[in-house]
Amino acid sequence: MKLLILTQYFPPEVGAPQNRLFELAVRLKRIGVDVSVLTAMPNYPQMKIYDGYESKDYLYEEIEGIPVHRASIYLPTSKSIIQRLLNYFSFVYSSARVGKNKIGNVDVIMCESPPLFLGYSALYLKRKKKAKLIFNVSDLWPESAEKLGVVTNKWMLKLAYNLEAKLYRKSVLVTGQTQGICKSINKRFSEVKTYWLPNGVDVSYYNPSTITGNWRKENGFQDNDVLFLYAGIIGLAQGLEIILSAAEKVKEHASIKFILLGSGPEKEKLQVIQREKQLTNVYFFDAVSKTQMPQIVQASDVSVIPLRKLELFLGAIPSKIFENLAMEKAVILAVDGEARELFVNQGKCALYSEPENVEDLVKNVLLLTNDTSLRKQLGERGRTYVEQSFNRNTIAQNFHQELIKYVGKN
Repeated sequence: MKLLILTQYFPPEVGAPQNRLFELAVRLKRIGVDVSVLTAMPNYPQMKIYDGYESKDYLYEEIEGIPVHRASIYLPTSKSIIQRLLNYFSFVYSSARVGKNKIGNVDVIMCESPPLFLGYSALYLKRKKKAKLIFNVSDLWPESAEKLGVVTNKWMLKLAYNLEAKLYRKSVLVTGQTQGICKSINKRFSEVKTYWLPNGVDVSYYNPSTITGNWRKENGFQDNDVLFLYAGIIGLAQGLEIILSAAEKVKEHASIKFILLGSGPEKEKLQVIQREKQLTNVYFFDAVSKTQMPQIVQASDVSVIPLRKLELFLGAIPSKIFENLAMEKAVILAVDGEARELFVNQGKCALYSEPENVEDLVKNVLLLTNDTSLRKQLGERGRTYVEQSFNRNTIAQNFHQELIKYVGKN
């Protein structure tokens, strides 16, 4: 079976979709699938083409035995919707061109969304290669963009919703990163076949017993500091103001420190708030490579994972939760819905805080600061839970069986 993964995001970039797709590709290859990737020149999250990839229309490389075809991409000069669309559509065009001219026949194309508009390239290559299409939905776009106020233009929204419907109907299978995504699609498109393809974790890579180094000491934190870590995109959806508000309320507790690690459109705004409120217990760090993350998670005491209080996020499962649980870290989950059901109710490895409720977050911060045995208990349960339910090896094996069902063994 020849599988082409079409995605705008892929390593050496760091991020949730990059890691998830790479880890899936590696495991499918081990099983015997002939996997290749069509992606953009790496640029995320700095929005700057990485060294060695500049000024190229096309580049071929192999990453751990996976053939990777790279096409050019326009980088936005501002955060305007026009610039964002130029970014998306430049890769739609270049990926279609590279896919047609540089990649041979494939049996199935797996297209990652968002960006939804990459579906245009997927439909074009599906027709050219006479391949079947699997559309992988990590975020319900354009629904999330509309509800977050990122896109307000009625014409553009109509265009996007029409494309979304067309892609679902042209796919032999639509995979959703959460059960909520699958349910939403089936509610609107009952005839579409969906499959829950969850995110997960490499429990051998994120293993607390194998970590060396002392990130805590290297960055000036003391042994008795209690470090609350947020690591990921610093964007609108996360509502990270709540962490700064909580930090303000517990600033008399000298041992409590909050770390915000990552990049994103809201980072500068949050840094301004930090300076204005003189929050000396809040520390910002830039995004790091995947190789550095286990050591940083190991150095922290608790992971804080928030999302804004929107109905849209009742079906969301933030990807960062898996690595933290695998590293035996207690989690404060300020996310309701599916994530709460899985990790608070079923796994019993996280404390729930109502999204955007500062007092609720402060209560859990103080509880986990003072109760070290609870921190340890939550962490141990978390690793056991993800080993059993969200192991990347098992996820890939199950998906391979689903591929055979819809595509065949050849």
